[in-house]
Amino acid sequence: MSGLSVRGRAAPVPTAILADLLDFQADPGLVDPISAAVRWRPAHWLLIDATGRIAAVQPEAPGDDWLKLDRSGQLLMPGFIDTHVHSPQLDVIASWGTELLDWLERYTFPAEARHADPDFARAAAALFLDALLAHGSTSAVVFPTVHLASTEALFEAARDRGMRLVTGKVLMDRNAPEALRDDVVQAERDCRAQIARWHGVGRLAYAVTPRFAVTSSPAQLSMAGRLLADHPGVYLQTHVAENRAEVAWIAELFPEARSYLDVYAGHGLLTERSVLAHGIWLDDADRRLLQQTGAQIAFCPSSNLFLGSGLFGWQQAAAQGVNVSLASDVGGGTSLAMLRNLADGYKLQAMAGQRLSAWALLHAATRGAAQALRLDQEIGSLEPGLMADACLWDWAVGPVALRRDGLARELHERVFAWMMLGDERNLVECWVGGVSRYLRT
Repeated sequence: MSGLSVRGRAAPVPTAILADLLDFQADPGLVDPISAAVRWRPAHWLLIDATGRIAAVQPEAPGDDWLKLDRSGQLLMPGFIDTHVHSPQLDVIASWGTELLDWLERYTFPAEARHADPDFARAAAALFLDALLAHGSTSAVVFPTVHLASTEALFEAARDRGMRLVTGKVLMDRNAPEALRDDVVQAERDCRAQIARWHGVGRLAYAVTPRFAVTSSPAQLSMAGRLLADHPGVYLQTHVAENRAEVAWIAELFPEARSYLDVYAGHGLLTERSVLAHGIWLDDADRRLLQQTGAQIAFCPSSNLFLGSGLFGWQQAAAQGVNVSLASDVGGGTSLAMLRNLADGYKLQAMAGQRLSAWALLHAATRGAAQALRLDQEIGSLEPGLMADACLWDWAVGPVALRRDGLARELHERVFAWMMLGDERNLVECWVGGVSRYLRT
């Protein structure tokens, strides 16, 4: 990928960027195209100080002690936050012809087995994080593999890039190939050691990561609950209710549980820092439990379409106060570009009878995701004091998109067309903590 630049641990240079700024100061709701929650500041300067934080947003140019970048007419937004993505699955993205459970056996597990090799894991982690940046995602909640080398490599690579990353060793002690299974006792030791080493270091956070209840025994799920109880502030990431066959298997494995989500609740895995991918096949009682615990659903539209998993009920979730964020779920998802996933999210919700605004989708991938992760004092908005994680975009690339952009009559129409027609080719530059980490060449 051209334009990638890790640049070691470069320090930010006080920089002022002139562009059209778009972010959110509140939740815009699902359907309002003229929501007052949208903050639109055309021809404004974003000032980034030497600590990598946003110092100010202002219409007038700063003094000569700032490096000034005139990007007039381009769109500057907070970096996207991908709340569910699998780093080892770049190797199986766009694999043909199967649904979830068979897809895991045929494609995912063989790809993940290769990450036992530390050298392979380091190279893969670097490729993955650079790819995120080249697609406009500056923060992510990431599944590595069961191997310690995979998690260590991700943490090291994210530290070197200054990224906000939430990840942790995958837990699987059953219903998986032998090379990808762990032991409950040793896995607990490994997780505790990694929490001590990485959680809260720089912009890194640990996530206790049972893949899903199919591949973790009750003993392992209980161990995961102990880790959460013993380490306040640690995250939990897993999958829930993605596919009907998966839900039926869970019912066989945990006959005592009321529902798939109830399995996690019964093992102490639902907290305000729990990120549960998919959540398609949930009922009202499940959604009440999510609202009560503060856990979030990571909506993965591209993956849901590609694997034929079903239609996520965002309207029902919102009505019951459930936190919803947006995610790529690569490699079940077919692109790391959140723009492509937002477009797929619109289409899926239209099939479910709900016409979302561009604001609803963009909010769920920026400020809304940051709030759901309890990180909105760090990321998700172009607000003084927050980290300068920002992306500069072209409004349109190619003759069709340029024509459509030129005909837009108002802001929502223009942003919606950008979201539907744009992708990573629209990304011009990406800053993480005030340091340029991607520049299109």
